[in-house]
Amino acid sequence: MAPGLILPEDGAVGFEASPAEMLRWCRQRTSRGAAQDLDWAMDRLHEFRVHAAAGEHHADVLRVYVPEPTVAFGQRDTRLPGYERAVDAVRAQGFTPVTRRAGGRAAAYHHGCVVVDHLALEPDAAIAQQQRFAQFADLFVDAFARMDVPASVGQIPGEYCPGEFSVQGAAPQFPVKLAGSAQRVVKGAWLFSTHVVVQDALPLQAVLTDVYQALEMPMDPRTVGAADQVQAGAEVETFIEALHGAYTAWAMERGRVLVEEHV
Repeated sequence: MAPGLILPEDGAVGFEASPAEMLRWCRQRTSRGAAQDLDWAMDRLHEFRVHAAAGEHHADVLRVYVPEPTVAFGQRDTRLPGYERAVDAVRAQGFTPVTRRAGGRAAAYHHGCVVVDHLALEPDAAIAQQQRFAQFADLFVDAFARMDVPASVGQIPGEYCPGEFSVQGAAPQFPVKLAGSAQRVVKGAWLFSTHVVVQDALPLQAVLTDVYQALEMPMDPRTVGAADQVQAGAEVETFIEALHGAYTAWAMERGRVLVEEHV
């Protein structure tokens, strides 16, 4: 679809939206590689900072992709004595270690996951960080509800990469973390990144157990789970469709339109 073209429910082509009215849904069909996918988001954030400094309008960008097997370490993790052992453990299990500039502690994802990067301009971007965490946690709960996966917001005791606004689901044996988010804020813009675990949690549980043991950090392996443990049959593509619906509603509530593109 060409930028700016809106397809209403009746399928007719509508007006061309201004950048301030648009939310660009960019489905990345193929991973660029673990490190390159992270770099793409940071490069776009730099572009947004340039637009903000110049006083230019720019549409929000929402990139959605299925990642390569990756363990994303926080910058604090890299300073721990066990970091090199953790990196060796990651590679031994077929994951790629990377260091992210947005986020807290180590998190893992693979082909059963979805990564969502939302970039936007905002004059006082730093002030609303907590509000964004709460707002987007609710949005992801809505996305899960659209695929009949009951979810709620809140930190699970002992979870990996702990956060107040984690999205969790009630698996049969123990609550599991379904989504975690992180932000990076620059002057006039922000990047909000969320990783969602939809399928096949066992490899993630195995690698994160080894990583947290090597880092000598507490983590309860039972908290590493996926949506298909909460609702049998949950799949990545189904979640992406549900997320599209949730973001369409989010945009409409703000008088904006979702415009589909590819990256």
